[in-house]
Amino acid sequence: MNWLLSLIDRVTERRVRQTAHVHGRRSFVTRLGTALVGGAVLPMLPFDRSGQFGSAMAAGSSGGAKAKAPDKSQDPTQCEYWRYCAFDGFLCTCCGGSLTQCPPGTEASKVSWVGTCLNPQDGRHYLVSYNDCCGKGSCGECLCNNNERERPGYRLGVHNDINWCMANTSSMFHCTTSIIVGAA
Repeated sequence: MNWLLSLIDRVTERRVRQTAHVHGRRSFVTRLGTALVGGAVLPMLPFDRSGQFGSAMAAGSSGGAKAKAPDKSQDPTQCEYWRYCAFDGFLCTCCGGSLTQCPPGTEASKVSWVGTCLNPQDGRHYLVSYNDCCGKGSCGECLCNNNERERPGYRLGVHNDINWCMANTSSMFHCTTSIIVGAA
């Protein structure tokens, strides 16, 4: 057994000495540093995850067929709904109201802001009036803040960061509706 350990020691020593004659300490430190930095940078490189999404969808469906993800641009309880392109506030659809009606106990603001949103189903742009519902404390459900084509605050009719309940008797903001005014 000692002869085997002695043989391993001699072979290892010979290899280490040969490597030391060929490569200096600086080249070893350089290569080690490159490997460490490269290993740290590697996870930051971009790569395609679309294949993972497809397999996850297939795994979640029954019978092996791919499940279709729900279209959030057609769900009025989601911030991605197409009418909410210039929306800022709580969705009335989550607060007891609807797309066009304020919840009970609130009234529509007398002033509003307007956005131009693209309906993906028909490919047309529509003027959408955003009316705050006033008279109750903040709903606190389904907060959305979409600023597509938002204009600076000095153009109030297209600016969504204002309490539009200021013209009502009660300036308390509750939620916001989104009413189609017409085609753009």
